[in-house]
Amino acid sequence: MLLEASGHDAVHVRQFEMSEAKDPEILTLAVEQSRIIISSDTDFGELLAIANASAPSFILFRRQDHRRASELGALLLLNLAAIEEDLDTGAVVVFDHDRIRVRRLPFRPVR
Repeated sequence: MLLEASGHDAVHVRQFEMSEAKDPEILTLAVEQSRIIISSDTDFGELLAIANASAPSFILFRRQDHRRASELGALLLLNLAAIEEDLDTGAVVVFDHDRIRVRRLPFRPVR
C-alpha cells in the first residue's frame, strides 16, 4: 500500500476482517483508533452530518473511476501537506475530478 510505503500508519478494513462491515461499524472503529477514512462511498459524509460528529476525518474520492488506486494514493500524498491540519482537527476532504474541497467537522447548518 502506497501510504504505508510512504511511512503512514495506514490499514485496510480487510486487516480487521471488516470487508463486509456496515459503514457505522467502520466509523466506530475509525474513532476508536483515531483513524481517517478514505473511500469513494459518500455515505460516510452523510453519517457524519447526521451525527453532527467531529470525528473521524474522511477523505472522499468523487468521480475518480478513471484512476487506479495507486494513482489516487499518489494524488493524496501530493496534496497531504495542504490538508493535514484539517484532517487533524476533523474534516471531510473531497477530491473531485478537478479540485479539492475541505469542510470542517462538525458540520454547521447552512443558513
